[in-house]
Amino acid sequence: SLTEILISKGVKEANFISAIVSLGEATAHIAVILQNYVDHSYAGTQNSSGDDQLHLDIDCDNAVFGAIREAGVFSIAASEETPEEVDVSPKTTKEDGPLYSLGFDPLDGSSIIDANFSVGSIFGIWPGKGLLGRTGREQVASVVSLYGPRTTLIIALPSKSRDGDGQSDITFEVTLVKDRSHWEISRPEVILKPAKKVFAPGNLRATNDNAKYDALVKHWISDRYTLRYSGGMVPDVYHMFAKSGGVFSNVSSEKAKAKLRLLYEVAAMGLLVECAGGVTTHEFEDKSV
Repeated sequence: SLTEILISKGVKEANFISAIVSLGEATAHIAVILQNYVDHSYAGTQNSSGDDQLHLDIDCDNAVFGAIREAGVFSIAASEETPEEVDVSPKTTKEDGPLYSLGFDPLDGSSIIDANFSVGSIFGIWPGKGLLGRTGREQVASVVSLYGPRTTLIIALPSKSRDGDGQSDITFEVTLVKDRSHWEISRPEVILKPAKKVFAPGNLRATNDNAKYDALVKHWISDRYTLRYSGGMVPDVYHMFAKSGGVFSNVSSEKAKAKLRLLYEVAAMGLLVECAGGVTTHEFEDKSV
């Protein structure tokens, strides 16, 4: 079970285990929703980025909120589809233990789903109550789900979240098996290596008026990097994890602003990359996201 896997990775605190397990439950539910998705219909609303919302986006959002409310270990949650702090505190206090806050994107890649491309969900877990003003470095874990031929979770645990002496940061993968009833370890540890010449350049329109980004992309091409780009952040970064390296970029320009958000996508993905031995950087500052 996912609980047993987490314990084997040095996670002992019961509420923290329940928090991550609930994201596994949400992932299994979303996998069913996606398998039965046939109607590309819009809800008539937009999310905070100005994107038209599919009924599918809202269904996946509701699946996550349902799972975390049932877990009873979260206090606050906000998502790309519900961009406000929502009180999800348990109605009755459970046994003594900390509560957590969750920032998430329930369905990353809804614009490419009609081509039956892989899509995903992104989750960042912060300690305590509240998400406003938090940094990615405060996260106690992040989780990314990938829905493709397999349904998988990749989980990042910084050393501070693992009990025991000498514990280091770790990123590992589990796969949903046995008719979506069981999680099994499929990659005991994901390690990113520096010499992998694979690139996924997002928001390429920005190269038209961002000279530095244009020069960087041309460097990757001239240095014979292999292009692996689907248009979805989850599958493109996940490819790096599967191949033990690569580079993903999403850079803005004056005329082409990037749409990635720190709370719902970048912080969680950044923790996964850094716990796997990779490096992240902000486009305006030479420091970790």
